[in-house]
Amino acid sequence: MLLMLIASLAAGLFAGAAVYITAVEHPARMSCGTEVALREFAPSYKRATVMQAALAIAGCLAGFGAAWQRQDPMVAVGALLLGAVVPFTLIVIFPTNARLLDPALDPRGTEAAELLQTWGRLHAVRSVLSTLAFLLFVMRATG
Repeated sequence: MLLMLIASLAAGLFAGAAVYITAVEHPARMSCGTEVALREFAPSYKRATVMQAALAIAGCLAGFGAAWQRQDPMVAVGALLLGAVVPFTLIVIFPTNARLLDPALDPRGTEAAELLQTWGRLHAVRSVLSTLAFLLFVMRATG
């Protein structure tokens, strides 16, 4: 029961933060213009990385533990969905992050604007994966 609670809490916190970033923070950042958005991206990214990585890993491990305890393959699916944000971030999003954090990137150029748009779309995938994981955990915990 404790592992299921930890998995649900971690997934819920991750999903809440991810959805907030996708629906509120990134659009607000973009509304300030590319130069300001790029300047805000670096500190926001650095702060969010630590929190979200810890939540994704803890929730994934707790989810797999809960799946094993409960013998529930749907909980394992939830753990996989939440855990998938880590390789997705490292493999798919990281090149965009690295370029956005590159001091040589021209904050007034079209590449910066395109990279920020791409980042927003890619981050939305993390929001979907984590929200699905959270919903699965909650349904299985209460069902």
